[in-house]
Amino acid sequence: MKYDFDKVIDRSNSYSIKYEPSWRGKPSDVLPLWVADMDFAAPPCVQEALTQRTKHGIYGYSEPDAAYFDIVQKWFEERFNWKTEREWLTITPGVVNALFIAIRAFTKQGEGVVIQQPVYYPFESSIKKTGRQLLVNELVLENGRYVIDFEDFEEKIKQAKMFILCNPHNPVGRVWEKDELIRMGEICLRHGVIVVADEIHQDFIFSGHQHLVFTTLSDDFANIALTCTSPSKTFNLAGLLHANIFISNKILREKFKEEYEQIGIGQPGIMGLITCKAAYQSGAEWLDELMEYLAQNMLLLKTYLSNNIPKIKFIEPEGTYLAWLDCRELGLSAQKLDEAITHKGKLWLNAGYTFGKGGNGFERINAACPRSVLHKALEQLKNVEAE
Repeated sequence: MKYDFDKVIDRSNSYSIKYEPSWRGKPSDVLPLWVADMDFAAPPCVQEALTQRTKHGIYGYSEPDAAYFDIVQKWFEERFNWKTEREWLTITPGVVNALFIAIRAFTKQGEGVVIQQPVYYPFESSIKKTGRQLLVNELVLENGRYVIDFEDFEEKIKQAKMFILCNPHNPVGRVWEKDELIRMGEICLRHGVIVVADEIHQDFIFSGHQHLVFTTLSDDFANIALTCTSPSKTFNLAGLLHANIFISNKILREKFKEEYEQIGIGQPGIMGLITCKAAYQSGAEWLDELMEYLAQNMLLLKTYLSNNIPKIKFIEPEGTYLAWLDCRELGLSAQKLDEAITHKGKLWLNAGYTFGKGGNGFERINAACPRSVLHKALEQLKNVEAE
C-alpha cells in the first residue's frame, strides 16, 4: 500500500473527545473504539492544503469559490452518478446541525418524526430537544441482517411529517437496496412526508454493495428530500465542522435557509472549505486504499469473534466503518454488559442501548484503527466473556 494505515498515532493531549475518558466518566486505562472518527491521519493532500493555508497568515471571513462547487459536483457525479446543481447546496457546520435545522423548518412542535432504531442517537435527541413527537419504526434482525418492517413503517409515517433516513445505516451497517429505498420513498410520497437523508457514510461501501443516493431514484423523491453529506467521516475531518446539504426543491431549500439564518451562523469556516476541496479533488486514491484496509479489519473482527468469542455475534456491515456486535448470548443486562466491557474488557465502546431499545444487548465498535489496535481490543474483549 502507498499509505500507512498501520501507524499508531498518539492522540492524547490533542483535544480529542475520543481519547479523554475522564471527560465522559470512563476509567483512564480504557482503549477507546467508540465515537465515529478514525485513528488514521487525514490524506496527505488535505494536510498539505491546510499547511499552505495556515502559512498565508490571514484567516478572515470565507465563502466557497467556483472551483469548490465544481470539485464537489464532480465527486458525487463520478462516484454516485448523481448530478447536482450549484444552487441546491447549503453548507452547514455538520449533519447533526442540519437535522435540527430541517426539523425546525419543516415540522411544528408536537408533530411526528420517524426514525428507524437502533440508529445514530442524535436522531432521537434532535426530535425530543425540538419538542417533536418521536415515532420509531424498529428494524428487525433476521438471520444476521436487519430488514424493515414496512407495515409498521407505513403506520408510523401516517402519523408523521418527516422521516430521517440513515443510509448507510449507523450502527447496523445496512446499505439499503433500491427496492427498499423506493418502497420507503413511495410511502413517504403517499402521505406527504418530507425525507431527510443522512448519507454521511456513503463513501464507505463494501464489496458486493452499492450506495444509491435516495434523490436519484425518482424526481418525486428529489422533490420531498434533503440529502446530507460531508467529507468529515470519509477523510477524518469531523473537527473542522463542515457539511454539504443538497436540496433541489426551491421551496424547501428557501425554508431551510431561512431557518438556518435564524440560528445566527454566518459564513462557513475557511479550513472546512479548504479541506473539503482538497479531499474531493485529490483524495480518491487514499480512500480506495483505506477501504481495502477496513475490509481486512472487518474480516479480522468476523474471524476472531467466531473462533475465540462465539457468544458475541458479528453483524457484518455492508457499509460504514462501524461494526454492530450482538452480545445477548452473554446473558447480561444492557447496563451490566456496558460495565463488563468497560471494567473487564478495558474497552470504551458505544453501548447499544444508546441507539434505542432495540440496541439492548449490543455494542458498537469503531474498526477504523490500526490493525494492531483492533487485535489488542479483541484480546481484551475475551475477558468480558469470562463474566
